[in-house]
Amino acid sequence: MDSDLIARIAQIASVLEVSGHPKPGNVHRTQDFNDMVFEDFLISGIVIGDTIKKTAQHASKFKDKKELDKINLGASIREAVVETNNWVENNTNLGIIMLLTPIAAAAGLTEDFGDLQDNIHAIMINSTSSDAVNLYDAINIAQAGGMGEQEALDVGSEEAKMELMEKEINMFQVLDISSSWDALAYELTHKMPVTFNLGYPTYKRLKKEHGINKATVQTFLTILSEKSDTLISRKYDQTISETVRADAKVILDKGGILTHEGRTLLEKFDQDLMDKKYNPGTTADLTASSLMIALLEEKWK
Repeated sequence: MDSDLIARIAQIASVLEVSGHPKPGNVHRTQDFNDMVFEDFLISGIVIGDTIKKTAQHASKFKDKKELDKINLGASIREAVVETNNWVENNTNLGIIMLLTPIAAAAGLTEDFGDLQDNIHAIMINSTSSDAVNLYDAINIAQAGGMGEQEALDVGSEEAKMELMEKEINMFQVLDISSSWDALAYELTHKMPVTFNLGYPTYKRLKKEHGINKATVQTFLTILSEKSDTLISRKYDQTISETVRADAKVILDKGGILTHEGRTLLEKFDQDLMDKKYNPGTTADLTASSLMIALLEEKWK
């Protein structure tokens, strides 16, 4: 697929995700956080476009899987974070960048849409220790602490980056270490199961009949109802994250945004999460990647 189109799709997916209303516990078109506003996320979605384009264009040169280690995925992730950081003060999109960048790379070298999921996985497996170091830099630039505190290979440690290079630990391997407690790490090391098997088919099924916004919010709610949000579990604990998941399931069972009763419950749920500062940010990231896959399929030739 053309790299310009891939970049445009990544930008659109990012903007549509944050615009989803009322997306519970998150910034959306009528709701801001104290330190991040709706416009910050719109800007973030737009400014990654050039890096996404370069990533897809560069990856298109390596259709031979023996050369996938030359894609420099980590450097692209770092570049997108730096570019975002030039425009907004806080971490708005590290998770989205981590998910959308390998999707873009795979789209750049894939001829048949049916091969996209496998190619994303192949790119991740064939990443390098340099990719891992660049990922660490990206996390630190975003001030995300995204993989949690750990004694071995701690993301904030310069010694850890040296160890990554010395032991040739690639990005896939370092994410796999975090995959038991971080849903994005799990997604990127297990062939993106939530994106491809849950989020993307939900959005695809609902968009034609219910429109973009309802399809986006219902996709978010569907993911949240089945997968405890690991941003919440890291900030608070697993019990709270599981309670939020169960509440989302109740609302989805009442129809979610597609029914009057479900919409009323959804709006109350949104306010409750905001009051308690429970932010399902990981679910938002997975919604963005789901939208990107759906949009790629729509435009695939």
